[in-house]
Amino acid sequence: MTIAFSSNPLQTPATPPSGARRPRLTFLGTGYLGSTYAICFAELGYEVLGVDVEPEKIAKLAGGEVPIHEPNLDDLLRKNLASGRLRFSTDFAEAAAFGDVHFICVGTPQRADGVAADLRYVENAVTMLAPHLTRKALIVGKSTVPVGTAEWVEQLVARHTRPDLGVEVAWNPEFLQEGLAVEDVLRPNRVIFGVKTEWAYEMLYAAHKGTFDLAVTEDREIPVVITDFATAELVKVAANAFLATKISFINAMAEVCEAAGGDVTQLARAIGYDGRIGNKFLRAGIGFGGGCLPKDIRAFQARAQELGVGESLRFLHEVDLINQRRRQKVVEIAADLLSRPYGPAGPDLSGIKIAALGASFKPNTDDVRDSPALSVVRRLSRAGADVAVYDPEAMFNAERELPEVEYAKTLSDAVTGADLVCVLTAWDEFRYLDPSALADVVASQRIIDAMNCLDAPQWINAGWEYRGMGRSVTPALGATD
Repeated sequence: MTIAFSSNPLQTPATPPSGARRPRLTFLGTGYLGSTYAICFAELGYEVLGVDVEPEKIAKLAGGEVPIHEPNLDDLLRKNLASGRLRFSTDFAEAAAFGDVHFICVGTPQRADGVAADLRYVENAVTMLAPHLTRKALIVGKSTVPVGTAEWVEQLVARHTRPDLGVEVAWNPEFLQEGLAVEDVLRPNRVIFGVKTEWAYEMLYAAHKGTFDLAVTEDREIPVVITDFATAELVKVAANAFLATKISFINAMAEVCEAAGGDVTQLARAIGYDGRIGNKFLRAGIGFGGGCLPKDIRAFQARAQELGVGESLRFLHEVDLINQRRRQKVVEIAADLLSRPYGPAGPDLSGIKIAALGASFKPNTDDVRDSPALSVVRRLSRAGADVAVYDPEAMFNAERELPEVEYAKTLSDAVTGADLVCVLTAWDEFRYLDPSALADVVASQRIIDAMNCLDAPQWINAGWEYRGMGRSVTPALGATD
């Protein structure tokens, strides 16, 4: 059932078990997901406790320092710490005594021994909280999990709590986009409630009423889908699978354009005008990365196989393969631009200095998990190139992930004396570079626009050998982003 809420609250809202006016919220896990939600829900006026097993992370957050880069989050953290609405702790007993609604926000990484999701952190969060509960509460999953996890969490809760408490479980998947996460929490484009009882629904509604109230003041409506556990779990993985497929589709079209002499940017623009297709996620480049899409589509395939419907998601394997191929394509283009033969073992790029602009998997984040940019850097380095990497925010994380390459302190340091410049992340700092000014410091005017984010004619007119992804050597007139 889909309901669009505006200004109509529940007629008989549930009273929070703590006796507080509004539900007190805990967020179990204060990584990217949990810290963002904790801070933003405090901004919406809730009393919030963020909980984690890592004392160093909690100390940073309690001291007003967000351990990730996310625009506007630092200011909101300090503001809400000062207000007293937001606190952080490592004590699960404190969380149990404080909270009415407990959100599970831990990671579900790919298992080391396969492609399925590792649920140990979900289990730990539940088993560390549940024994301390002394009153009714709602435990809500936000983490991206295989379908069936919510029922398993119910069983864990039943084993670790007193039956007379009546602790319930619900599922409420998140849809955060790194770089836009604050906006996604405060102004969600939809909210999913996977519930079994009216009480669970009422508590989840009360826990989100701040977002609904904000929508009313801004004359917006937030669609709410009230559904069962399995559907709520599937919404997030299905959405990620669809987005990954759309990205890999346009990258497959880039491969065709490269072979046929077409221009994928013009192709994407043309098909994007079709309302059934839309123009979002049709930028060809080096593919998707980060901590969600790659591992989620693999875990989705693994779970489908367990359910006996693996054939239904076989196409996701090809989606993954296309995504990986695009990273190697940059090396092929580099070899061509530098007139280095591409043999069975790849090209020999020794003696070549390459400036790699970008390390994060997308702009406006410092996240380098499964970053296509770093994957390209690794491949160029292994081909013998002397690679200098620069990224506005991700340098520390990148150097920890890939220590064997050089990290330039400034963009200028990275490009000075470079034989080839590769734009690997579409940061605005790179998109709006002055090609004439850059020409004065490089050794050779060669550039690979691996994200198709530059004004190609501008660079070509400034004397650069320009190569994009899935584009003809000389882009078509008007084929700019």
